[in-house]
Amino acid sequence: MSNFELSASLLLCLIPLFCFFFVYFNKTFVRNLFASKSSKIPRSYPLIGSYFSILANKERRVQWTSDIVRSSPNFTFTLHRPLGHRLVLTANPSTVQHILKSHFHVYGKGDVFRTTLSDFLGEGIFNTDGANWKFQRQVSSHEFNTRSLRKFVETVVDTELSERLVPILAAAADNKTVLDFQDILQRFAFDNICKIAFGYDPAYLLPSLPEAKFAVAFEDATRISSERFNSLVPLIWKVKRALNVGSERKLKEAVHQVREFAKQIIKEKKAELEEKSSIDSVDLLSRFLSSGHSDEDFVTDIVISFILAGRDTTSAALTWFFWLVFGNPNVEKKIVEEIKEKSESPEYDEVKDMVYTHASLCESMRLYPPVPTDTKEATEDDVLPDGTVVRKGTRVTYHPYAMGRIEEVWGSDWAEFKPERWLEREGLSGKWNFVGKDSYTYPVFQAGPRICLGKEMAFLQMKRVVAGVLRRFKVVPAIEEGVEPVFMAYLTSKMKGGFPVRIFERAESC
Repeated sequence: MSNFELSASLLLCLIPLFCFFFVYFNKTFVRNLFASKSSKIPRSYPLIGSYFSILANKERRVQWTSDIVRSSPNFTFTLHRPLGHRLVLTANPSTVQHILKSHFHVYGKGDVFRTTLSDFLGEGIFNTDGANWKFQRQVSSHEFNTRSLRKFVETVVDTELSERLVPILAAAADNKTVLDFQDILQRFAFDNICKIAFGYDPAYLLPSLPEAKFAVAFEDATRISSERFNSLVPLIWKVKRALNVGSERKLKEAVHQVREFAKQIIKEKKAELEEKSSIDSVDLLSRFLSSGHSDEDFVTDIVISFILAGRDTTSAALTWFFWLVFGNPNVEKKIVEEIKEKSESPEYDEVKDMVYTHASLCESMRLYPPVPTDTKEATEDDVLPDGTVVRKGTRVTYHPYAMGRIEEVWGSDWAEFKPERWLEREGLSGKWNFVGKDSYTYPVFQAGPRICLGKEMAFLQMKRVVAGVLRRFKVVPAIEEGVEPVFMAYLTSKMKGGFPVRIFERAESC
């Protein structure tokens, strides 16, 4: 790095520091400036853009940007970041369709996204475009057919449920202990994704709840990688990475642990494939290793991406679901009645036909989507349907969290947890029918060519967990009355500090 480049880097790094001291010592200015925090639209200034408003809302970025786009004309807003960078935010279904389908070729992951996540996700399916993405999606799609889904429910999920999750909950009920249900559900989902995708059982959901060094490292890697996106001056984290200091040093250590774990899975799978001429169960990892793309780093990227998708999204959805169900006893009663009604059905058919529970899960994810925002980057100049001009290289973020809160779409009661909004009665029988929203109005599982391959698998897993848990137990949050969990988001949504609960046996199990 030349002396000029070093000086420029240091100058850029000092901008936030200057702003901090300016704000800190000018109290009157701060009071007037942060008045914009209570209003919807942030103020923008030359050179630094909306730096102060972004800084003031750093801990509630998703909620803040949701308020902005919901109060903007056409539900689209251009946020001015420091040094002339712009971020287009949208909650408009027609705009979402524009970027995810009709102009899919224009909006990809982009250089900023790939660079920011490359240390963690490498060239995995969630961090790549073009031929590499198409290949990974094509190979992965074979794992999500009906036969695989049935096997997933009847073997992997049911085994984890009956042999691990239920005994842990029963013990907590007997001993009157408090569990972090967010952690329990993450362990459950992690065991499941490793079994179905890699044919490997990490056994994280044992009664002893073993120390999960990998899980801690994975959480750190996810959090710090996500924080890179929120850096007002990206050069700062790049300099820290070059110097191997602070959070970037911790990220490097966490990623190393994650990749070593993934490589161990790959090593064991390769040995298994070499020992057997044919394997009864062909999992996702076996498909990739047998496809001719057996480069260890590339396959490691794939393993990490699927752990992220399988562990964090379903566990996040279930965590918020159980919180909402507790606060709505009438909904819980209807779910339990449906479980009782379906209890004589074979397991796969039971969860597949649980219409009210399915609607409840959709309603929960409307309010608390596992991936609250998702960003694309324009590869060429474009104009959005509402007239917003997008220059090449501009990041465009669609906002599922905000889209689930738009009154014009969901009605004046949008803030209520109301599964019935997804249902309609069938004729004289009075039977519920599920009525879904199109994927551009409800892009919780993305939409267009990149729509989530594991959508049906996720629903089957979640409904099986709901049936297995609520059939026998009542999940009661162990927090003060009137206190709500704090929503926070890295790459996926979380409850800040976990979800402490007490477990109670139902008087009469279904």
